[in-house]
Amino acid sequence: MIDSSGPLAPPGRGRVTLVYALMLVVTVGGFFAIRHLGVTLLAPPGTVTGAGSGAAGADTLWHLLLALMAVVIAGRALGAVFRWVGQPPVIGEVVAGILLGPSLLGRVAPDLAHYLLPPEVAPFLGVLAQLGVIIYMFLVGLELNGDMLRGHLRTTMTTAHASIAVPFLLGATLALYLYPRFSSSVVPFTHFALFLGVAMSITAFPVLARILADQRLTQTRIGGLALTCAAIGDVTAWCLLAFAVGVVQGSADSALLVGVLTVAFIVAMFLVVKPQFEKLAHATHGEKPTQRAVSITLVSLILAAVATEAIGVHAIFGAFLLGAVIPHDSVLARSLHHGITDLVTILFMPAFFAFTGLRTQVGLLGGGYEWMVCGLIIAVATLGKFGGTMAAARLSGLDARHSMALGVLMNTRGLMEVIVLNVGLDLGVISPTLFTMLVLMALVTTVMTTPLLHLVLPRAAWHRDAAA
Repeated sequence: MIDSSGPLAPPGRGRVTLVYALMLVVTVGGFFAIRHLGVTLLAPPGTVTGAGSGAAGADTLWHLLLALMAVVIAGRALGAVFRWVGQPPVIGEVVAGILLGPSLLGRVAPDLAHYLLPPEVAPFLGVLAQLGVIIYMFLVGLELNGDMLRGHLRTTMTTAHASIAVPFLLGATLALYLYPRFSSSVVPFTHFALFLGVAMSITAFPVLARILADQRLTQTRIGGLALTCAAIGDVTAWCLLAFAVGVVQGSADSALLVGVLTVAFIVAMFLVVKPQFEKLAHATHGEKPTQRAVSITLVSLILAAVATEAIGVHAIFGAFLLGAVIPHDSVLARSLHHGITDLVTILFMPAFFAFTGLRTQVGLLGGGYEWMVCGLIIAVATLGKFGGTMAAARLSGLDARHSMALGVLMNTRGLMEVIVLNVGLDLGVISPTLFTMLVLMALVTTVMTTPLLHLVLPRAAWHRDAAA
């Protein structure tokens, strides 16, 4: 709980409202100004394609199981190493998928790489990856605490949305430079700029929560503020992604229809579905929910994913939203979380990491120029998240040191960023080269979180900051 005696001094209502209104006006106006400049740019001719596919062979299942076994073992091993050095284990698991792909194994032992992950396995691995991500996003929704969002909403709303608005605008501005060099004429600039802006805006709520827990910061003022801002940002970012996907998949008229249907879906989930699940959760007694309750939830998960896919936004948005409307502290939510998490994180998500590894080709960054651009992307992403969060936190009354700490924490991107990037590659909005650069950005910005946090907020200050 954040009180007035801590580093956060409550600002005046008028100042927060003015800052928030100005931020929205500048963000929307800025993007349309950038779009006006970008639509005249010309990109090289060509097509942007996702991962390759091939016909299934007789031993496809054998290779699929072998690939899963390899990436699970490598992911657990590297995850343990990363945890040992104070980093989130999920980073090690993502790195394992990349190392088993063309970036390392494909270079040093191409025959072994082809045997472990042959092209004909990619479509099946992709299906497992999509299923894993859908269920994972449902679990992320289950972890959201609505009570946390309601506390100090006025202050955290401005900070959370500034941490999205500033990197979004910087990402869209960077698109002016990247589009003629790393995109294709078949991709409209508006689609490219939208997706790059969204990619720069993501904060990984689950990874951030685990970092805070590992550092024993969850019960501190700065930890509570970071979790609240990240939760608000998560919801907003996924709505932005839904909007971007709707724009990419339709014309101007159909994009408007997608937007209307998406808003209607969100309203229906909170006004119709949420009360039903509250009744279902309250009717569940004992330590475990009934099979009927679990069946209703899983069928609803599939229906929500199918509905958003049919609307024109990604299925993961429906899964995430369903998880968010189920009471997070109910027996139903806890049982589902405990029963599904290990299966998803240990078996299904490695398929996603392997699939991402097949698409991440570090060899595409063959010269100094490509690496320079990759460094520029990392710098812009960090400046947007860190700078936007810190500035808004200072305006909201947080002192300089805690504002910097909050900026560092909100710069955590992790797995959520990789999920967004795979959506962009599937839609053909970003090229394989840019995909690789952005995956590296996601890894670097997550790895830097813990060391920078110790730098800007020494451990001695954490205990003085403990929440009452």
